[in-house]
Amino acid sequence: MKKIVLFLFIFISIECSAQTIEKIFVNLYTDSLKKGTLNYINIDGQLSNGRYLPLDSTKILFTCTQANFVGNSIVIPSDFSAEKVTIKTTLKSNPTIFKEFDVYIKKMEDPLLKATNDVMAEIKSSTKKKKKK
Repeated sequence: MKKIVLFLFIFISIECSAQTIEKIFVNLYTDSLKKGTLNYINIDGQLSNGRYLPLDSTKILFTCTQANFVGNSIVIPSDFSAEKVTIKTTLKSNPTIFKEFDVYIKKMEDPLLKATNDVMAEIKSSTKKKKKK
């Protein structure tokens, strides 16, 4: 009976072993990076069972010669003049698994947002015009 229990314990522990990351994928939330802000770089790992797992800087080493990282976020300097940056993400537990990719830098400035009072005034004037019709 003890041998059967030992065999089952060994068999179950082998089956329950941790899944390993076989591939990593980059999923950017944007097509370009903004200067002077934190730009999050999303990395997913594909496990040996086919499932995906989000990875952060505890599992991934982020490198870029033109900018610095804070966790998963890259900070592009405000005075940056190049068209793009090259980012390399390497799995810390297995450095043979990595992705290197280019991301372009946003060229146009963001439009200024309207103040809350301006938006509310527009809404009020819009509803007054509708009531008059």
